[in-house]
Amino acid sequence: MKKIFLLISVVLISISANAQSDAKAKTLLDEVYNKVKSYDNIFIEFKYALDNTSESIHQETKGDVTIKDDKYVFNYLGATKIFDGSNTYTIIPENEEVVIEANEGDTEGTITPSKMLTFYKKGYNYKWDILQNVKGRNIQYVELTPIDSNSEIKQILLGIDAQTKHIYNLIEVGNNGTKTTITVNSFRTDEPLSKSLFTFDKRKYENLGYYIITN
Repeated sequence: MKKIFLLISVVLISISANAQSDAKAKTLLDEVYNKVKSYDNIFIEFKYALDNTSESIHQETKGDVTIKDDKYVFNYLGATKIFDGSNTYTIIPENEEVVIEANEGDTEGTITPSKMLTFYKKGYNYKWDILQNVKGRNIQYVELTPIDSNSEIKQILLGIDAQTKHIYNLIEVGNNGTKTTITVNSFRTDEPLSKSLFTFDKRKYENLGYYIITN
């Protein structure tokens, strides 16, 4: 789930200047931030793919997330995660349970939607990379490399649509050879949202016989 948050975190961030980073890359990332910051809310549908050729592993799945300010509803692998600004509710229908946490579980190294790109505000250098034409779209890549030499991440390539300044995809390469690719299939903004979208209805799940776990 951290890697999915990595993409969501790519959507909204303030970028700090870094002397070791490419000025063009910083300018582009600033443009992404300024463009997305103006939206009232964001809805993203994505595809997640994990590959490790040495282990003959290939996995694909899909998910979606709706974000407004620091609140979100995140659907992935059959579970739903709601953050209402104070508490996190993870609803797992397969297990008929709900896990309630007093915050986002915002521990060091955990990337959550409300961090919005701050995963590399500290701890990464970035530089201008290749420009690719993907189905008629010019996708400019920015390469991120961890400052920490002990990081499990070798590099991250962030693909940005040069015209819309929206994120197209994120490619993470691990030191163990695993490559994770997260591709945005749909990016919608400023949609009408239900007032109860980010509200957890505890009674509803109690009536369904779900086991409620509070951490």
